[in-house]
Amino acid sequence: MNTIGYFEIQSSDPAREAEFYGNVFGWTFIKEPRVPIEYYRIETNGINGGLLKRPAKVPPTECGTNAFVNSIQVENFDKTGALILKNGGQIALPKFAIPGRCWQGYFIDQDNNTFGIFEVDSQAK
Repeated sequence: MNTIGYFEIQSSDPAREAEFYGNVFGWTFIKEPRVPIEYYRIETNGINGGLLKRPAKVPPTECGTNAFVNSIQVENFDKTGALILKNGGQIALPKFAIPGRCWQGYFIDQDNNTFGIFEVDSQAK
């Protein structure tokens, strides 16, 4: 019962981040006009979430995270990593092996939010 059921991403420019994550992961963003802040519902092929207008200043780079970091399972790490960079993302921590489990890496979106991607690979070393 104590599992994550929903995630949220904060942004100073939600429309920009909706385009970024939509282009990279194929997620669908639905603006919720009845919510009293700028808010988009995020539909994925797994856990769903929300994208909202950041209520505070953008955290500066190289300060670490100010919330939970989500890692998204992808079919191909290198292909997804290239899409992230093509869409304005940056590498926070390059691809590395978690031996016998997966390839993992971390990126930063255009609003300095850190997120991870991983490709399951029992041969990773």
